[in-house]
Amino acid sequence: MPSAEPLLETRLNGLAPDQRGKVRDIYELGDSLLIIATDRISAFDYVLGSGIPDKGKVLTQLSTFWFDRTRHIVPNHVLATDVNMYPVELRSSADVLTGRSMLVRKAKPLPVECVARGYLSGSGWKDYTTTGSVCGIRLPAGLRESDRLPHPIFTPATKATSGHDVNISEAEAGRIVGADVVATLRRLTLALYESGVAHASQCGILLADTKFEFGVTTDGEIILIDEALTPDSSRYWPKDQYAPGHPQPSFDKQFVRDYLEQIGWNKQPPVPTLPVDVVDKTREKYREAFRLLTGRDLA
Repeated sequence: MPSAEPLLETRLNGLAPDQRGKVRDIYELGDSLLIIATDRISAFDYVLGSGIPDKGKVLTQLSTFWFDRTRHIVPNHVLATDVNMYPVELRSSADVLTGRSMLVRKAKPLPVECVARGYLSGSGWKDYTTTGSVCGIRLPAGLRESDRLPHPIFTPATKATSGHDVNISEAEAGRIVGADVVATLRRLTLALYESGVAHASQCGILLADTKFEFGVTTDGEIILIDEALTPDSSRYWPKDQYAPGHPQPSFDKQFVRDYLEQIGWNKQPPVPTLPVDVVDKTREKYREAFRLLTGRDLA
């Protein structure tokens, strides 16, 4: 696989983005937004000094794949991903936008992360080891790390502008957005998760958990926004290597986290840069996840 330069920031027609997240640059276009997924990568809540080439294309094209597959469950925010359908003033930036951008309709984001878990891992495992529960949901005693749960659970979290999101109970989420809205989010989240689980399994992958974001349009419709079932928002494990009782190999930033732990970074600025081999291995993991889930190579 030839080397490539990562895209770390964007300026369209000389303009900086209206919002810059850890990964995405967002431009306001009247009633719509242009979202560009860069190749920035974060770990332990900091954007690192190195990018991962193609990462933004994987996130965008895989989200597009899932948005298309799940329209029957819930509408989403995508208006177009073909640059030729964008406003004419953007088409001169086709070299930057192609394959890594979406034109989307605006929606007011709901202030809760909607997480579905089918396996006991990550912050869910930490909660379980101390309380025997995850987000207030009591689980059977004696479960091991990475064990499959008796049934998928909905575990919301508060959105953090910095640092980690905080797991909360469904009742607490209801106090934030309303009990009726949370009931709808729970139903949609678990339906989306089950759809993802079924497809991923056919591709030799276990979808351990995933998180979604929803927004409300001006006419009051709840839609799926942001990204969908990507390696950044989901925990994907190779099915043929699954062995509960410890952490699993995964299709995400595992090589990056492992390297940062190995060098003893204190998880405070200044942020480190990554060696070429870590970048290359991480790039291939993202591309492999895309290939397995979609059945095609990254465009």
